[in-house]
Amino acid sequence: MAKQNEQQIAKEIYEQIGGTRNVNTLINCMTRVRIDLKDPSLVNDESVKQINGVLGTVEEDTYQIILGPGLAAKVANEMGSIADLSVEEEGSPSEDQALFSKDTDHLDQLTAQNKAAQREKHNPQSPLKKILRSIASIFIPLIPAFVGAGIIGGIASIFTNLLTAGTISGVGFEYLVSIAGLIQGALFGFLNIYVGINAAKVFKATEGLGGIIGGIVYLTSISEELPLPNIFTGEPLTANQGGIIGVIFAVWILSLVEHWLRKFIPNSIDIIVTPTITLIVVGLATIFLIMPLAGFISTNLVGFISWILGVGGAIAGFVLGSLFLPMVMFGLHQILTPVHVTMIEQTGATQLLPILAMAGAGQVGAALALWVKARKNKQLVTMIKGALPVGILGIGEPLIYAVTLPLGRPFITACIGGGIGGAVIGLFGGVGASAIGPSGVALIPLIVDNLWWAYILGLLAAYAGGFIATYFFGVPKEALEPSSVSL
Repeated sequence: MAKQNEQQIAKEIYEQIGGTRNVNTLINCMTRVRIDLKDPSLVNDESVKQINGVLGTVEEDTYQIILGPGLAAKVANEMGSIADLSVEEEGSPSEDQALFSKDTDHLDQLTAQNKAAQREKHNPQSPLKKILRSIASIFIPLIPAFVGAGIIGGIASIFTNLLTAGTISGVGFEYLVSIAGLIQGALFGFLNIYVGINAAKVFKATEGLGGIIGGIVYLTSISEELPLPNIFTGEPLTANQGGIIGVIFAVWILSLVEHWLRKFIPNSIDIIVTPTITLIVVGLATIFLIMPLAGFISTNLVGFISWILGVGGAIAGFVLGSLFLPMVMFGLHQILTPVHVTMIEQTGATQLLPILAMAGAGQVGAALALWVKARKNKQLVTMIKGALPVGILGIGEPLIYAVTLPLGRPFITACIGGGIGGAVIGLFGGVGASAIGPSGVALIPLIVDNLWWAYILGLLAAYAGGFIATYFFGVPKEALEPSSVSL
């Protein structure tokens, strides 16, 4: 019965958007279906919104139909089957989770409108923004894997500590830890291959070739008796040297080589010649150039960040925590994903993520202050109600673009709150997360070394800091004006 409903929704959508021939690509984006249309003028937007199951629409670079978690993927697949199109996977929970509210339609529209305006204002088509968006697209499909494997690894760590302390004992618990480690290792042990495949997809290269380039970094057939030399230092290359950063760069080079070869390789021999030459050229470049250089960069980058956190303490935590919201607004936060992954690979945890997560907590505090002090503004309160639950879970965009940023001053005081939380985390030091993906309270299970209490104190400090700064200094006069309009 459910499948019939999904098929019906898919058919009705096609009826209102100009049919299957008006669709270039279909993208499943967590809670919405993104459609790249050939002729947007053929869309009857109001009729689409009336379809049973559709929560709303957003018109940006693609036509986005909001359906909610779970249903979006099923409807996208049905639309793909009807039109004989493959469905691409893309999307960030931070863009879509505002759906946990009965006022989702308006909130999501307002979030998208303000977000689009900010992006347009700050030149979203710049080369840097394109690079950052490409990096995000590589890692977004892996976020559920990071979260799932990270939580399993966190549970395994708890049992490991209990076994070490002698609180529990027995072969059964030891097997549990081993199996959990096996599941977690299935991601992190072969992460370069997954990244290589996703990077090839983003860069429009052959995905299998991207996976091979990612696999090369492991140096699986190289023995200690006959190691490959680092041509810059003379020292032996080590497996995974350069890691994620090197793989992304190498696959980008692969895409350039593959596209260039296909310009003049005859179709009759393309399947043989192009992948062979591409792998030889890019494989050698990866081993002897990219791995040494990327290894130097990644090692020193992680060392530099660790040094800042170690030396700077509370001051470094305040600076990082307070500046992260502007980075999110400009889309610059996406470049930090490879840094987090590299830190996890090298040290077992990212100490940067818990500090940056305080930025979202500062927003929660600011939103609560607005709710209390501007409670007569029913329109603002309704928006806060819709955005606050996911803000607590670390999904910050609805609060940024629908609440704090349009009002101006609350955005600044939210940054202050994030800085205060970051200072608390930095003061304790050593607070790290075993995986990336969630933040806010959702990050608590991923905090390593039993320092979850320090992370919670940071959250509470950020909530309090954002609340106090906003309540006394961050509420503009226009927010205090009574409004009986319900969204």
